[in-house]
Amino acid sequence: MCGIVGYVGSEDACPFLIDGLRRLEYRGYDSAGVAIHGGSRFDITRSVGRIDSLAAKIGNEPKAGILGIGHTRWATHGPATEPNAHPHLGGEGEIVLVHNGVIENFQVLKDELIAKGYVFKSDTDSEVIAHLIAEELKQSPEIKDQPNMRYLSAVQAAIARLRGTYGLAIAFRDKPSLMIAARFGSPLVIGVGRGEYFVSSDASPLAGRTDRIVYLADHQIAVLTPEGFSVLHRDQGKVRVDIRQLETESGEVGLDGFDHYMLKEIYEQPESLRNAMRGRLDDQNATAVFGGLNLTPQQLRSVERIILTGCGTSWHSALVGEYLIEELARIPVSVEYASELRYRNPPIENNTLVFGITQSGETADTLAALNETKRKGHRTLAICNVVASSIAQAADGGVYLHAGPEIGVASTKAYTSQCCVLAMLALYFGRMRHLSFEGGQRLIEELRLLPNAVQQALTCNEQVKDVAKKYASANNVLYLGRQYNFPTALEGALKLKEISYIHAEGYPAAEMKHGPIALVDDATPSVFIVPAGGTYDKVMANMEEVKARGGPVIAIASEDDPHVHQIADDVIHVPQVQQFLQPIVTVVPLQLLSYHIALIRGCDVDKPRNLAKSVTVE
Repeated sequence: MCGIVGYVGSEDACPFLIDGLRRLEYRGYDSAGVAIHGGSRFDITRSVGRIDSLAAKIGNEPKAGILGIGHTRWATHGPATEPNAHPHLGGEGEIVLVHNGVIENFQVLKDELIAKGYVFKSDTDSEVIAHLIAEELKQSPEIKDQPNMRYLSAVQAAIARLRGTYGLAIAFRDKPSLMIAARFGSPLVIGVGRGEYFVSSDASPLAGRTDRIVYLADHQIAVLTPEGFSVLHRDQGKVRVDIRQLETESGEVGLDGFDHYMLKEIYEQPESLRNAMRGRLDDQNATAVFGGLNLTPQQLRSVERIILTGCGTSWHSALVGEYLIEELARIPVSVEYASELRYRNPPIENNTLVFGITQSGETADTLAALNETKRKGHRTLAICNVVASSIAQAADGGVYLHAGPEIGVASTKAYTSQCCVLAMLALYFGRMRHLSFEGGQRLIEELRLLPNAVQQALTCNEQVKDVAKKYASANNVLYLGRQYNFPTALEGALKLKEISYIHAEGYPAAEMKHGPIALVDDATPSVFIVPAGGTYDKVMANMEEVKARGGPVIAIASEDDPHVHQIADDVIHVPQVQQFLQPIVTVVPLQLLSYHIALIRGCDVDKPRNLAKSVTVE
């Protein structure tokens, strides 16, 4: 959600800024802009819409300058208009900045600044920060032999007055080679080059430009010039930082011949599942192995309850995890929306373990929910895909997905990797408690077969295209499943809503009779997830009820099912796997169905309207 790039060095900044903003498009945005220090002033170009519009506005002769900042905005305060697009100037043009996050006390600060004569040209909370820094700069004296200290002091004083979250990149008209970055609650990465330095809201724009990065922590400020950089805590002075190796290669964020990132990532799932399991299956002890939980076996055996919390797709994987852990480990599990948990005050017993599940590791609600439970003394762990993300740093330990960059806004491979990690955690806890050695061995064997099963499921793509053509004009779609495949129904419905803008709802199949069946008619298809298993006959009966009322039925069924064709209008077969792994396999045709319907309807598959990849604000 929103994206920041910045450059200071010896080359022209503009090419990096535009390329960097393109790599951040997946985060979700509705306007974009860049500011280049032209020597005596800032040259600012802003545009509503896609980066292509901004690039066209800049033209073939971009403004020259060795320092620049850029931004993609996802509207919060004020609509998507050019005046509301970043970068924003402060004072009389002596400050320019870009901002991710939300300033909660912006109106109080804005009223104060207006009373002092400052004129606002946008509706944003971000412009308040620019004017506030300009005001503080007036109060900061020049310090001999420390020419940058005046500007640093002004930034420190300004951000100390902010209440809310921010990731900031700031430049100064009168210091053409100085950039300052600051973070609280909104991620920032510093790229360390040779005679050049970069700022970005995540690492993807830095791939191919540098292989050394620094993740800023909350309350940290980075001071960047072509000669070097330093990092300090807002209140405590300089801090030592770890320069890490950038693992993402520039090729990893390419399309590799696919038409869209979403399709590429759907097809990457066999490999992402192998990566999630690599080194984590212990045949000798018939269990799973996790190196980052940071809890002793005694502490883990003492766990009496688990809370899984997340948002959106991650919440759906948590529901799968609830079934898995309760069945295999016999530990009570609660699944909570992170956006609700952060504001509730539920009774949480001692020996409760809280898992935050997130692809990006930056989801604001999940981070707040983890911090709140941690504040109350409970152990917290993260399941996420981004090393050194905010949630990975805040939690006591965790498990990385190793799924690789996920660019498409609608999560696919991260979801199946989350479900896979939760299956291994269920095996891990199960072996600590009631699961036999032979039972653990059987689970490991099934897990190892899973990537090939998903590979086989992908062969339904051409058939799914044909099904998509039949139903692309539908206005409503029902998704129905039971037990492990109830979360699959929710996830399938979410995917369709996200990228095709068709209203869709997921339900436990038996709940259909308690209200949703009223929606059934000949224009409302119902998608049943009905692989072989303990509830197969029950779900088949639910399908009969829909057919009796004239509703079209699409069935996701096991490959050897001899009966489903007698009821369903369209059947998509998937390989038969154990029930606890069915959600990972049955979701594949639902991902493809949403993708192809969205294409037919002319939707932007990778960048659906109003959505952001990383929801870093409430």
